[in-house]
Amino acid sequence: MTDRSEADTVAYTVADRIAWVKFNRPEKRNCMSPKLNRRMKQVLEELEFRDDVGVLVLTGEGSAWTAGMDLQEYFRETEAQGLGAIRKSQRESYGWFERLRWYEKPTIAMINGWCFGGGYGPLFGCDIAIAADDAQFGLSEINWGILPGGGASKVAQELMPFRKAMYHAMMGETLSGKQAEAQGLITEAVPADQLHTRVLEIAHVLLKKDPHALRATKWTMRRVGDMTYDNALEYQIRAQEALHSFGGAAARKEATKQFLDEKTFKPGLSTFDATKVKG
Repeated sequence: MTDRSEADTVAYTVADRIAWVKFNRPEKRNCMSPKLNRRMKQVLEELEFRDDVGVLVLTGEGSAWTAGMDLQEYFRETEAQGLGAIRKSQRESYGWFERLRWYEKPTIAMINGWCFGGGYGPLFGCDIAIAADDAQFGLSEINWGILPGGGASKVAQELMPFRKAMYHAMMGETLSGKQAEAQGLITEAVPADQLHTRVLEIAHVLLKKDPHALRATKWTMRRVGDMTYDNALEYQIRAQEALHSFGGAAARKEATKQFLDEKTFKPGLSTFDATKVKG
């Protein structure tokens, strides 16, 4: 199949409170076209507030996660339509990257193959990134005469040590999953045949956490990165106060009771039983 409908560019299933979302253009190594970008934003919005979804996993169909933006459809065909079409296409892609960064639920990138260029946007958007050892990461833009845009340069600079990021962007060489892990681009790399199992393990742990605390934690971790210490401290105080209004006070009281009174868990070793939270 070479001309998928817009609805078919992204596939998803929901099982046991995990939404498995897939880039679904394997014949194009899951390159992101305007159709795919529009559909991805729709899928994210469809799943975000579903009660049967507690964790979202983003992966790719076939041998790639995503090879980046589609050169034919995203660049050449869009540019032929003029500046208005270019801006519209940019807003559609950057829009779902942003939605992913501030998603209501925990997100995991399950990187099963190639992750190139524009793929660094959703890579950064996911909270946790687990890759196969033999996955390939690359900013190949320099090899065809442009800079790594669409946020990709910032992602590399944000996640990797400066000298590693500079080399990565300027040389156009690929990194294996293990190299990407060593340089901070991803959370962890595992053998390909263990990838799904490892992601499932992480998802199950996240599903046991209080969802309001998870949301507040992930948003805080993203916000405080460019703050001074004093501003970050103030933000965290206000974020904790806001968390209480989302049910965080009840969760904290229940967790404290389980630790101090019932002695059923130790915070450094396990998670309190969030199913007992009332209110």
